[in-house]
Amino acid sequence: MTSPHHHTTVHPRFPQARPSACPFDPPKDYGDWQKREGLQRATLWNGSTAWVVTRFEDIRAVLSDPRISADSRNPGMPRLTPAAQDQPDEEPPFVRLDDPEHARQRRMLTADFTAKRANALRPQVQVLVDDALDEMVVKGQPADLVADFALPVPSRVIAVLLGVPYEDHAFFQYCSNRLLDMSLPAEQVRTTGELFGTYLHELISKKTTEPGDDLLSRLVAERVDTGELTSRQLTSIALLMLIAGHETTADTIALGTLSLLRHPEQLALLRDAEDPAVIARAVEELLRYLSIVENVIVRVAAEDLTVAGQNIRAGDGIIVSLPAGNRDTALLPDRPNFLDLTHNARAHLAFGFGVHQCLGQNHARMELQVAIPTLLRRLPGLMLAIPFEEVPFRQQMSVYGVTSLPVTW
Repeated sequence: MTSPHHHTTVHPRFPQARPSACPFDPPKDYGDWQKREGLQRATLWNGSTAWVVTRFEDIRAVLSDPRISADSRNPGMPRLTPAAQDQPDEEPPFVRLDDPEHARQRRMLTADFTAKRANALRPQVQVLVDDALDEMVVKGQPADLVADFALPVPSRVIAVLLGVPYEDHAFFQYCSNRLLDMSLPAEQVRTTGELFGTYLHELISKKTTEPGDDLLSRLVAERVDTGELTSRQLTSIALLMLIAGHETTADTIALGTLSLLRHPEQLALLRDAEDPAVIARAVEELLRYLSIVENVIVRVAAEDLTVAGQNIRAGDGIIVSLPAGNRDTALLPDRPNFLDLTHNARAHLAFGFGVHQCLGQNHARMELQVAIPTLLRRLPGLMLAIPFEEVPFRQQMSVYGVTSLPVTW
């Protein structure tokens, strides 16, 4: 039986928009919720309610508690969009599963996403970054930093890693955008998912007879042909990695550059840095400050438990706000709402926490460490070509960013 306060209390809405006055910050209410006892109950688009976790330590506790499930098939799982409510859950991607099945599928991928593997790719990524900048400069000013630089670099990297033809990038970027758009009707999102799934299924089938030196070819030979993975599971993995592998990094490159243009002293610090440790620290701070993965991390309680003194019942939905947690003084006692590239932000939550922490984080870090400093050095006169107030932010997306970023140099 549901407790009466679920029906009689008016709860704030989730999600909320970032403030237009400072669009790099989380919604103001999330910071207010951090100061309250227990957790905040919020109302979703469909009238259902869920607990929202905004404090740094509470987020780490939730994401590492085996009593809290990531399995999207469980009743009570928060559905943040009409498409999420509508989607069939008979075969969720591994990130929406619990251990041991989550761990079984994830282990098949971990060797390809180590820090060592990421660093081995660094020279190749440097070439891709230089080429993208060459093309942008030749094309002329003003340029759209999103379309001309931020998207092509990670799209080319993930295409090489997975073995997806880069000439299809316009198609997979189109699909990714629609699948991450929280405002689209469920029918449109489902159609896009089926279209994208069919494309990847056909690509995987082709690799059975024409394998390449890439991750999907290896998974076909080592996992699908041996019966450890079904073709459908591999299609789900490929779709997830293709979206996550280029979309999040592209958004961080563009939004990170914009935030640096708004903080010239921080921009100069990164542009002039020669020490890899200084660059690495700066990238961690950008990841913390921006926290672009904002309306994605949902869980459900598998049994009764207590978080931050709050009683949570089995079947209660839980939403984790990474942007709020990354602005908590428990993570960064010194000015957490300011961008300071000298901050020690390595413990941030931008990649999540616990067993479901982002698999591709080493590659993302490496790409950002190459792309942003190279851009700033190559184009020292970089500036916005439009007023800041006219920059179109992706408020309706589950991964935050800018739709376009007109720049000159």
